[in-house]
Amino acid sequence: MSGNTTLPADPPGGRRAIAVWSVGVAVYFVAVIFRTSLGVAGLDAADRFHVGASALSTFSILQLLVYAGMQIPVGLLVDRLGTKKVLGLGVVLFTAGQLGFAFSPSYGMALASRALLGCGDAMTFISVLRLGTRWFPARRGPLVGQLAGLAGMAGNLVSTLVLARLLHGIGWTAAFAGSALAGVAVFVLLLLFLKDHPEGYEPEPPGHQGAAYVRRQIVRSWREPGTRLGLWVHFTTQFPGMVFLLLWGLPFLVEAQGLTRATAGELLTLVVLSNMAVGLVYGQVVARHHGARLPLALGTVGATAVLWAATLAWPGAHAPMGLLIALCVVLGACGPASMIGFDFARPANPPERQGTASGITNMGGFVASMTTLFAIGVLLDATGDDYTVAFSSVFVLQALGVVQILRLRRRAARRERERLVASRVETVHVPA
Repeated sequence: MSGNTTLPADPPGGRRAIAVWSVGVAVYFVAVIFRTSLGVAGLDAADRFHVGASALSTFSILQLLVYAGMQIPVGLLVDRLGTKKVLGLGVVLFTAGQLGFAFSPSYGMALASRALLGCGDAMTFISVLRLGTRWFPARRGPLVGQLAGLAGMAGNLVSTLVLARLLHGIGWTAAFAGSALAGVAVFVLLLLFLKDHPEGYEPEPPGHQGAAYVRRQIVRSWREPGTRLGLWVHFTTQFPGMVFLLLWGLPFLVEAQGLTRATAGELLTLVVLSNMAVGLVYGQVVARHHGARLPLALGTVGATAVLWAATLAWPGAHAPMGLLIALCVVLGACGPASMIGFDFARPANPPERQGTASGITNMGGFVASMTTLFAIGVLLDATGDDYTVAFSSVFVLQALGVVQILRLRRRAARRERERLVASRVETVHVPA
């Protein structure tokens, strides 16, 4: 037996892997800029299209509805067609959506543009995750995943710092149309430099069995307790931070907490910076201590619930700045915590099902975000902009998610141990 414990199917990583993977991450970076651009333009959009809170939330709800609905189809496409083709299609769609949003003369056309953007955005993250599994060793999976999420947060930071200034400096059309040029740039990079896998590590070609192949991929992925646990971890952890950044953070800080737009923008930036810092820590911790996955996820959920409750229940008109800062720091941890969901789904599924399993997992947080965005919009309209009542919907979804996590955790751990033992047996029998 060889002294190398790396399985033959485990890619070596290295500089070339970093270079190729970085192209995919650049695509995801631009997709997140476009996805979160509405977060800094929410109040402007309400004025431009003459809509209220419910109609404004429909922008993000439709975008996330398309995104969530596309996750399993995208996972299947990635498993079948490879990363480059799916990412390329995604770039074309989300760039067209951003450009359409820039020139939309009406609310209906703007909605259609955000739906198109959501469709293209849906093709990016699952593709980048699969690119990582094809170019890096499995032991690097947690860190590579968190670094991809970190790049996404950098895109969010660009929206918060750059796009917001452009919007108020050169106007709606020029800001959104100009940002669409970034989509053209990453499309060229993708065509020139991206490869699905290193030489000698070609995956087994999937059988072309039509509906039977699709059904088999979904059923086998869903049967794994780790896939379902990953979905619920993603569901429970991601949505408070995403809802805050994607749409309702700025209105909450300005209208409910009485802050200026500049100060509110600084707090949104703090959420993003916290996300980036916590992502590096969580990635390192999970890579070295697999048992830390669930405590980190549940700890983040608990801290988020406590600080939201303290902020909403604070006596008086406005919560103190120190509490708002603490809330934004913890909301920044929601994104890295949601990435832990993929660290449950990844070891539960073989390489040929990674895209499908990741798609199922990734649906969780976006379904929760979509539900919460809708609930907050409806409750704000129904209560005359009572943010305390509206944001209390966060606790309902957190409670549902925690119940499911606790129900699945032992079953997933047992199944993961079984797969680990089986993989060690196969490694022992690899010829020297």
